[in-house]
Formats: sequence, structure tokens, C-alpha cells
Amino acid sequence: MSEMITPELVDLDLSADSKEEAARSLATRMRELGRITDLDGFLADVAAREAQMPTGLEGGIGIPHCRSAHVSAPTLAFGRAPAGIDFGAPDGPADLVFLIAAPAGADDAHLTILSSLARRLMRPEFVGALRSARTPAQAAALIAGDPEPTPAPAPAPTPASAPAPATTPAEPAAPAGDRFAVVAVTSCPTGIAHTYMAAESLTRAAAEAGIDITVETQGSAGFTKLTPEQIAAADAVVFAHDVPVRDRARFAGKPTVDTGVKAGINRAAELLAEARDKAARGEVESHAPTPVERTGEEADGYGARLRTWLMSGVSYMVPFVAAGGLLIALAFAIGGYEINTAPSVAEHFVWTEAASWAALLFQTGGLAFGFLVPVLAGYIAYGMADRPGLVPGFVGGAVAVTINAGFLGGLIAGLIAGGTVLAVQRIRIPTPLRGIMPVVVLPLIGSAVTAFLMFLVIGKPVASLQQALTDWLSGLSGANAIILGVILGLMMCFDLGGPLNKVAYAFAVGGLATPNEGSMKVMAAVMAAGMVPPLAMALATTVRGRLFSKAERENGKAAWFLGASFISEGAIPFAAADPLRVIPASMVGGAVTGALSMAFECTLRAPHGGIFVLPLTGNPLLYLIAIAAGTLTTTALVVLLKGTRRTSGPAQPPAAREAGAAEVAAAA
Repeated sequence: MSEMITPELVDLDLSADSKEEAARSLATRMRELGRITDLDGFLADVAAREAQMPTGLEGGIGIPHCRSAHVSAPTLAFGRAPAGIDFGAPDGPADLVFLIAAPAGADDAHLTILSSLARRLMRPEFVGALRSARTPAQAAALIAGDPEPTPAPAPAPTPASAPAPATTPAEPAAPAGDRFAVVAVTSCPTGIAHTYMAAESLTRAAAEAGIDITVETQGSAGFTKLTPEQIAAADAVVFAHDVPVRDRARFAGKPTVDTGVKAGINRAAELLAEARDKAARGEVESHAPTPVERTGEEADGYGARLRTWLMSGVSYMVPFVAAGGLLIALAFAIGGYEINTAPSVAEHFVWTEAASWAALLFQTGGLAFGFLVPVLAGYIAYGMADRPGLVPGFVGGAVAVTINAGFLGGLIAGLIAGGTVLAVQRIRIPTPLRGIMPVVVLPLIGSAVTAFLMFLVIGKPVASLQQALTDWLSGLSGANAIILGVILGLMMCFDLGGPLNKVAYAFAVGGLATPNEGSMKVMAAVMAAGMVPPLAMALATTVRGRLFSKAERENGKAAWFLGASFISEGAIPFAAADPLRVIPASMVGGAVTGALSMAFECTLRAPHGGIFVLPLTGNPLLYLIAIAAGTLTTTALVVLLKGTRRTSGPAQPPAAREAGAAEVAAAA
């Protein structure tokens, strides 16, 4: 550890008004020692990690950290902020700030040392010593000192080997076989800090409660799996995680407490008490919920869970959309629109004819498109009920295709399938039968119930609604079409690949399953609006580069291609660094583009591809004008807003805002 932190990396009087300023101050010390190659690039990585989940912990601790290609050696900087800095902890600002910088390829040895520090931060005596350190050298020595030995995980209890809980003379020790045993898994997005802090907190709380616990830390330093014997001997399971638990099916059939990793740090005793209560009530789960069912404490509400279930289906569907749509687009580009009438390539294929190759691409893309609704339904059910929900979900999606219920039918079929499996899982099943539940009983009952409801009860009304929606889209014109374009543009640019973006995109793609004039207008508006944010950021970094960091300027170069390819996520680095300026500006530009695309009656047959599928666009010149108008609008707003911010600081000349607007106008 001594090579990771030196007195030069310690600031006992850290003065900063925000977590961004604190990170920059500590990172500057790292750069001065040659530990960071690109300060702005590293800080962008820190901000991206912070955007995933706040790094503030109860007890006045902030622990920003990340893996970054801009880090040359594993480094730790420490700052003590008397005034406190808000890192998002529920109990208030942090006065102890640890900035951890790990190289993208950090070895296990270094990561193990950092994980040891994370565990020590859970010990009040260590934290108290840091608060009372008088000199940077003393603080560095405390942090760099040999870590206190971490208690080895308790073995699975057996009558002969399980240790007895601590007792007082008046209370006899409980028999070893009566001790309550828990296995736990902790994990976080980076796998450097919170993973091990949660493990330490659970271990300490278990020791105080007289509970045997074995924790599997699924962190960056690698992990040792719990043995089947340890899992079998456990009375309950605690998951404290913000990323998927690996091989989660191992824990099926156990009372389970499932929460975010920060709850494992801050509420360890409550989680263990909850696990004991569930075991006492016999709340045995016959499945292990997939991580999209719960990705942290935010997923407690039904609305949040519903969103993650739907996003699970959409995220698995998108690759089929991209592959199938681009294959169809290439087929049209090579063989023309009449290629959709070509005979099956299995019966007629001429190796030297371009038309045969175009037919092969078109028919392959069509097959990929045929999976859209079943995959959507299948993985919505998977998001709700894990693998037992896959078969009922796919069956329900296939029924939706059969009865022409389309995209909307697939959504409903997935929810029915997942809900059916979850309902069956609540039935108390004798232990000998639990082994066949996920493989035989749940898929069988789930498929039968889902198919019955889709074929005979829900499917026909949904199919009628789908047809009405299709007819409505076909008849869109004038002001109604423009309003829809504005709404779709706002949704596409609000979260740049997030839930609202995916909902708008899925709506457009669903319409292409039964293509008509209206659905192709929607697809054109959605794709055009989605191209605006990265293109605008690329243009802004070109015309006013000094308003952006070096890392952002580099990202701007890549954003040209990402935007042209309809990859809205190309603007995420900019939005993460400055969301209050970038996101509103992007939404305005997206709304302009969506409205103009609808007003110009542009159409698009391909669901992906950006400007590379321009030959498949109706009114292509007007389509490009709509994209350019939205891009220039967003660029002008970003430059204006960033220029206003700089004007309020000492480093920005007074005419920044006017100059920015003039440069954008010149670029137009």
C-alpha cells in the first residue's frame, strides 16, 4: 500500500464546494506525481462512475473511484474536508474523501490491497484515527500500514466444527447446530470499494448477532465461490449488489433478502434480521430473481420494477432489430424494393447474380425480424422470473405474432408469462419436488396459461387495438403528426439510450412489423432525433473547443461517427459531465428534428443505420435538413449555456456567449 499513497497525496485541509472540485483537487496531486496521464480524461471516468451510483457513505465518508485507461499506476489520494462535501450519502456531507484510481488493467494484487482498505473503512477505530491525524505523513502511514487481518469467512456450520456464539457466564452457550447461518454475495459496478465494504459490514453485524456468515465478494480482484456445501447448510441468503450476481441459480430454494450494495453497508444488521425472519416464516423462493428484477434500492417500487422488466425485453430485442434491419436495408440497397418478392434462396440462388445475394440478405433479415416479438416477450418474462419465465414468454410472443397482436401483444404476453410463473412460485412446494420446478413444472404451467389467455381472452382485443393504432399512424398528417414528432424527439434525447429513449425506439420498430406510411414516418422521426445529440456535441467541440475538456474534445471526434450511425449513446460522456446544459439542449434539438421530419413527411424502412440507410429514406434531402436543423439548434444552445457559465467565472472573456452564437451561425 505504501507505493499507492504518499504524504504528497494527502490533503488534510481539502477545500472544495462540490464533489467534482474535490476529485479534481486530489487528482491534480496524482497527476503531479505522474500517476495520471490525462487529468480531464480520468475525471470524466470518475464522473461516469459517480453517475452510476453516488459514492458517499454514512459516517462522513466519500470514496469516489474508477478504473481508467488514464491511470499509469494504482493510486490513492486522501483529503480531509472540514466543511464537508456532498457525495450523496443519506446522513449528510463527507469529511473524509478517498479518491481511488485503478488502471484499466490493474492486477489482482493491487486490487486486493484496495479492497482491504475498503474493509478497514468500516472499522470505527480506523476512521477515528484518520480524523485525528496531525500531518499528511501520519495519515499516509495510517492508510499505508499493514491492513488488519480480515476474519476468514466462517465455515459452513456442522455439529462438530461450528463455533459457539459469545456468551455471558449467566447464559449457557447455544449448541453449535442451533446457530443461524447465512451466505451472502456483494458486488458493485467497479468492484473496488463498495463490494468489500458491504462484505465487512455484514461480517461485523453477523458477529454481533451471533450469526455464522460466509460472504462471496464478486469484485475486481476475483472471487472464490461459495461451495455447494456452504450454500446447502445456510438458512438464508443475502444479496447486496448493483450488478448481476454471477451463477445466481445456485441459491434457488433459500429465503432470500435482495437489496443494493449500499444497503449492505449501511443496514447490515437489518438485512440479517430480515433474513432470519424470512427463514422463520418459511418464505422459500423456488427461483433466483434476475438482476433486472432488482438493480438496487431504487427498484423497490412497482413502477420501477415494471420499467426494468420492460427494459430487459427491449435490450435483448435491440440486437435483433439492428442485425435484421441492416440486413434488410442492405438488401434493398443492392436489389431494390422489389427484392421482397424474390423466391426463397433455398430453392433458387445464383452465385453470380447480385439479386440472389440481395434476396439472401432480405430473407435472413426477415427471419431475424420474425424473432422481435417473441424475444421481447421472452425476456420481459425473464426479467420477472429468471429462466423459468423464458419458455412461457417466448410462447406468448409467438402467439402474439400468430394473432397479429404485434409489439403491444408481445409486451402483454411477456408480463402475463412472468406474472404466471411468479404466482406459481409462491405456492409451497415439497422439498423433493423443487428440483423439477424450474425445468418442468414452471415452463409447462406458464406456457399453458399464457397461451390460453393470449389466444382466447386478451389476444383478440389487443390485436384489434394494434390494428387501430396502425390505422391511426397511417392516417397521421398535419398538426397531429408534428406533435407526435415533437414527443418522440423529446423522448429520444432525454436519457440517450435509457428507458424513455428505448420506449420511443421500440414504438417505432414495432410499427415496422406491419409497415405502412404512418409507421415509416414514425421510424424516420425517431432515428433522425436520435442522431442529433452526438452530432451536436461533435459540432460544438469543433466550433468552440475551449468550452470542453481535452477528453470531451477527443470524444467529440468519435461522436461524429456515432451520431451518423444513430448511436445516441455517443453523447453520454457530455451529458454525464454537464447534464443540466447538455440534456435540455439535446431535447430541444431532438424535438425540432422530430417535428420537421414529420412535417416533411419523411419515411424510413430500416430500423437502424443512420445516414448509411439514406437510400431507404423517403424525401432524403428534407430528411437531412431536419437532422441538420436539430443539430444546429442543440449546438447553439450548448455553446450558449456553456458560454454563460464561463462568463460567470474569471477565466472566460465577457463576450463568450456572443462569440459562441456567432461561431455556430457561421458553421450553419
